[in-house]
Amino acid sequence: MTPFFGELIGTCLLVVLGDGVVANVVLNKTKGNNSGWLVITLGWGVAVFVGVYAVSSISGAHINPAATIALAAAGKFAWGDVPTYIVGQMLGAMIGALIVWITYRQHFEQTQDANAKLAVFCTGPAIRSPFNNLISEIVGTFILIFGILHMVAPQSSLGSLDALPAALLVFGIGLSLGGTTGFAINPARDLGPRIMHAILPIPNKRDSDWGYAYIPVVGPIIGGLFAVSIFKLL
Repeated sequence: MTPFFGELIGTCLLVVLGDGVVANVVLNKTKGNNSGWLVITLGWGVAVFVGVYAVSSISGAHINPAATIALAAAGKFAWGDVPTYIVGQMLGAMIGALIVWITYRQHFEQTQDANAKLAVFCTGPAIRSPFNNLISEIVGTFILIFGILHMVAPQSSLGSLDALPAALLVFGIGLSLGGTTGFAINPARDLGPRIMHAILPIPNKRDSDWGYAYIPVVGPIIGGLFAVSIFKLL
C-alpha cells in the first residue's frame, strides 16, 4: 500500500470515529445523546490512536496537513511529498464524513437543530471572534505539533506505540483548550467534512459556515510552523 492510501485510510478512520462520537452526542435519539464534552474529547483521542496505529507503518500516519507541513518545515519529511499526503488526507476526511452520515442518517432526520447537524461535520466557535478563534487554533495546534516533533525525534523508539502519546495529547488538548473553537487542530479534519456537509442531502440543514472555514485551516498551519520554529531552537 502506498503512503497516499495510508493517509487516506488513516484520516478516514480518524474522521469516522471522531465525527462519529460527535454525532452520537449531539443528534437526537442516539444511545449517547447529551453525554457531554468528556465523551467527545475521549472519542477524538481514541480516533487519533486508531488512525495513527493503523497506518503508521505505511505512511508515518500524519493524518493532518498541519503535521505534514510542519514535519517538512522541520526537515523530517520531503516537501515534494506534501501535496500527495494532503490530497490523501482530504479525501480520507471526506469519505469518513460520508460514512458517519450514512451510519447516523436516521438520526439526522430526527434532529431539528441545524447547528447540531453542522457540528457533527466541522468545528465552530463558542464565541465568534475571528482573531481570538484563530489564536485558539494556533495555540492548540502548537501544542499538538510540538509534542509530535518530540515523538518523532531520533531518541524516540516507540514506533507504532507513538499512537498512544499522540492520542493522549489530543485528548488533553480537547479537555483543556477545546472549549473555545472545538479544537479542529487539523485542516483536513475540518474542511473535508465541511465540504461533505455542503453537498450531502441532509434534511433541514443550515449553511456550512464558510465565513469561518478558513480559521481551522489557517490557524493549525500557523501553529504547526510556530512549533517548528521553537523546536529548532532547543
